[in-house]
Amino acid sequence: MNTEAAITGAEILVRCLAEEGVEHVFGYPGGAVLYIYDAIFKQDKFQHILVRHEQAAIHAADAYSRSSQKTGVAIVTSGPGVTNAVTGLSTAYMDSVPMVVISGQVPSHAIGQDAFQECDTVGITRPVVKHNFLVKDVKDLAETVKKAFYIARTGRPGPVLVDIPKDISMHKHVFSYPKEIEMRSYRPVDKGHSGQIRKAVQLLLAAERPMIYTGGGVILANASNELNKLVERLGFPVTNTLMGLGGSRASSDQYVGMPGMHGTYEANMAMQHCDVLIAIGARFDDRVIGNPKHFASNPRKIIHVDIDPSSISKRVKVDIPIVGNVKDVLVEFLAQLDAAEHKANPAQLSKWWNQITEWRGRDCLKYPGSDTIIKPQSVVEKVYEITRGDAFVTSDVGQHQMWAAQYYRFDKPRRWINSGGLGTMGVGLPYAMGVQMANPGATVACITGEGSIQMNIQELATCKQYHLTPKIILLNNRFLGMVRQWQELDYGSRYSESYMDSLPDFEKLAEAYGHVGMRIEKPGDVDGALREGFGLKDRLVFMNFITDQSENVWPMVQAGKGLSEMLLGSEDL
Repeated sequence: MNTEAAITGAEILVRCLAEEGVEHVFGYPGGAVLYIYDAIFKQDKFQHILVRHEQAAIHAADAYSRSSQKTGVAIVTSGPGVTNAVTGLSTAYMDSVPMVVISGQVPSHAIGQDAFQECDTVGITRPVVKHNFLVKDVKDLAETVKKAFYIARTGRPGPVLVDIPKDISMHKHVFSYPKEIEMRSYRPVDKGHSGQIRKAVQLLLAAERPMIYTGGGVILANASNELNKLVERLGFPVTNTLMGLGGSRASSDQYVGMPGMHGTYEANMAMQHCDVLIAIGARFDDRVIGNPKHFASNPRKIIHVDIDPSSISKRVKVDIPIVGNVKDVLVEFLAQLDAAEHKANPAQLSKWWNQITEWRGRDCLKYPGSDTIIKPQSVVEKVYEITRGDAFVTSDVGQHQMWAAQYYRFDKPRRWINSGGLGTMGVGLPYAMGVQMANPGATVACITGEGSIQMNIQELATCKQYHLTPKIILLNNRFLGMVRQWQELDYGSRYSESYMDSLPDFEKLAEAYGHVGMRIEKPGDVDGALREGFGLKDRLVFMNFITDQSENVWPMVQAGKGLSEMLLGSEDL
């Protein structure tokens, strides 16, 4: 018999988080969660990080998860607190990030009465979460939290929201946290089908022009080691999507760069002209394969490994589907390869590599240097050099994001933190906060643009309060750069509302928040400024690089075009 005294729902929630091993919670208080915040005040198991906007709380929890193997946790209040969180939830949902978000709700008796700061949280968030709950009885709270963490972390990961009415957080019940949870309606599959894997191995070993295409599923499954073993074992070319960067080593000769809209020429040509393609934890996104009809115009056999059966044959018909956890599937792949009687044909593979070497010879990432104006690509290359490729790099969304992906060569997983699926501006700074909380002492660089950074720039105050010291690399071209690029190429250079005509003095703004601000205008000053900035280990340094306004991201596959219809530069227009 449990003789423990009954405690409030708020205290139950706090103890649940402690049972889950939560160390940091990002959030912002409000009326509907004040009992919860009072319980947080009384405990010492985890630290609460007070952000300055609910969107930043979700983004920070998101990056906390992406950069570690932990589940991010955030708390927001009802009404506008929840609606401010929707962008962050959608960002995490699109990129399959495990996260648990606690939202406050008006008292149970007021739900549906248009009460102050009420909104239909379950209805609003349903399309952008893996699952959500409305807790109707305090006795169900602990089990609901256990389910939330279980659902968030297993199968195809994703954010789960738990909506707690204020009276539930006040009601009392005896605390009892389940050690394990079982749900009849939710049973994710981990092991891939051995027969399908055997067919895939045979197909790969018989290929003349094989290609390995990997995505964020490799990162989420912590399968980078297994992937690198597979790549080395087979000797095949490999490409990582934007979300998969670091899954296989960029320093490997077998790595041909990122595929897709701003991928390398050699990666896209290999994707288009291979005869056997194995997709591992990737979903044939529109930004990766371009026009599906063009992609399908060259016959190839496709093997698709994914934890989510709904992702298989969703955009591209595949020949051998394998549903399972990427890590588990790759382990069996390696075992079956070792046992296989036949090996890959070295003569055919050599011929294929000769073709890829020819494509590499186009040197598609080469850009013209300048002695008078800073080229944004050169800044990223210098950041890579100074950090020795070992930094955690966050980005916002736009040209700077693509340059970071192209020129910072990631050899490790979970070092590249960006919004891939939703393309959310404003994530860079709160991402850097979440990364640093999860990885204390690590070097964190936020590569951003002057449009994106202003969307959550208030989080400079959070960084000051909690002594967070990321280095902000602002590639400032005084434009909404990617919007301007599209307007130049597709809209007759009519730059409608893309010029940032009233930018703040970013250095003084950073200093006003208590940080170090720097302005860099000459190419010759880039190296020194970055070395000085990264040398200030205990300060947030905001480095404002005034870059070439006319620079575009190349290569580029325009909307509606195929992978082999790339523009390598303005001369191709």
